[in-house]
Amino acid sequence: MASDAPAPSEEAQYRGFWADVGENFPDLSGARSTVQYREDEQRLLRDYLPPLSGLRVFKTDLWDESRNTRILRWAADSGSCAFGVDISPGVVWRATENFAAKGLTLRGVLGDVRTLPFEAESFDAIYSMGTVEHFADTEGALKELFRVLRPGGRAIIGVPNRWDPFLRPLLVVLLDRLGLYDYGFEKSYSRRTFRRMLTRAGFHVTTETGILFLPGWLRMLDLACHVWARPLSRLTGWAVAPFQVLSRRVPWLRRHGYMLATVVERPEATTTRS
Repeated sequence: MASDAPAPSEEAQYRGFWADVGENFPDLSGARSTVQYREDEQRLLRDYLPPLSGLRVFKTDLWDESRNTRILRWAADSGSCAFGVDISPGVVWRATENFAAKGLTLRGVLGDVRTLPFEAESFDAIYSMGTVEHFADTEGALKELFRVLRPGGRAIIGVPNRWDPFLRPLLVVLLDRLGLYDYGFEKSYSRRTFRRMLTRAGFHVTTETGILFLPGWLRMLDLACHVWARPLSRLTGWAVAPFQVLSRRVPWLRRHGYMLATVVERPEATTTRS
């Protein structure tokens, strides 16, 4: 007999998906490709943000702090005041516990990057890598980031690269249609399109670079072996190593990583004359 219960809304499905991910997704922090990811992220924060000591840094999700690179924890260990938000209760809890285990404080809250629970001009810097592409209203999220960044503040915002030379966006589409992609709804962007979106949100673009110059299939295989076939992760680690070396030594290649990383500023407020 057919059920009379209404189908869950797209928003409810979205929140349910990420709640499940927060509770059940494996930890990826020991994989060789995650080491490359962490190095790339640390390089971004060192090269493009002001000195971290005392800086109020906001991150648009806490997934990495829960199960991946722990980049915000690294920033806090470098002296920053760490803030973050996530839509998954499990992710917020685990990220907070991971900070506490290192004697650090995370001001992490349950919330949504599309409607941030913070006052305007709250942060000196924002780091957002792989967050804003996961729902339809990406431009709304960018406007929220602009709202909470102080005038003169800087943000690093990353999204999947539409023109990744290793064709990762195509792989994601194929895996998603087969029900095998566990990262949820995901869009990719050309550099030009994303630059226009950031400009419409009010940001001034200062630098365009990228991270994770390696084939997406290799990253996925490395993570799979790390989680389910640990002895084989030595082989995938050897395969990842040349890309890690290239990323360190050839900065130009980073622009062609499978994540675009765009550095932006919120212009200083201007004073009008009467």
